[in-house]
Amino acid sequence: MKQLVLDMGLAKGPSLSNFCVGPNAAALDHLQLWLGQPGKAGTARSPVPTYLWGPGGCGKSHLLCAVSSALQGQGQRVGWLDATTSVADEFDATWAAVLMDDVHAFDAAQQQAAFNWFVNAQTQQIAVLAAGSLPPADLKLRDDLRTRLGWGHVFALQTLDDTQRREVLRASAQARGIALSDEVMDFMLTRFSRDLGSLMELLDLMDGYALQTQRAITIPLIKTMMDNA
Repeated sequence: MKQLVLDMGLAKGPSLSNFCVGPNAAALDHLQLWLGQPGKAGTARSPVPTYLWGPGGCGKSHLLCAVSSALQGQGQRVGWLDATTSVADEFDATWAAVLMDDVHAFDAAQQQAAFNWFVNAQTQQIAVLAAGSLPPADLKLRDDLRTRLGWGHVFALQTLDDTQRREVLRASAQARGIALSDEVMDFMLTRFSRDLGSLMELLDLMDGYALQTQRAITIPLIKTMMDNA
């Protein structure tokens, strides 16, 4: 039997277009509007900060990465700081935006860097887009940083429930001309990560493997695909 090589990593990077919106349309609409402002003279993007918060798997990191990718795709640079950053870059006034992820987990040094970036961004009229697991008032951060994170646009993101996940999966499959049975969706939701982004990547792999093998998407096909990964 021919061994099929599958790329089990992310097939596509995060983008606003592949964000599974569910109950989070307000945050997506806000970011699309903000990105749609070209940043040219007289039409600068709003410098008012935006803060996204919610539990793991709700898509807040996806949205920040999508904004970063979109700006870099336009030839612009961004400042990025998250809880894994050991040494923060010096603030750069040419950045199109400052992006901060997992702010709830920032240690003292990261909080100092975030505050420094925030103050400089406000001076330079550069927007700060941040994300964390808690609403601003509940963040265990230094007061001056916490208050700044909460004074602009704040969006509470929600994870999709199983019914919504199924609806998104079914609609995405139908758009590809694929019929997903209830049994296949049950298998996907019980045997793999329930994070919707991961499920959509799994659907990509299943679709490609089914085309390569000229077989319908069934539980045995998924098991064979994983054995050949």
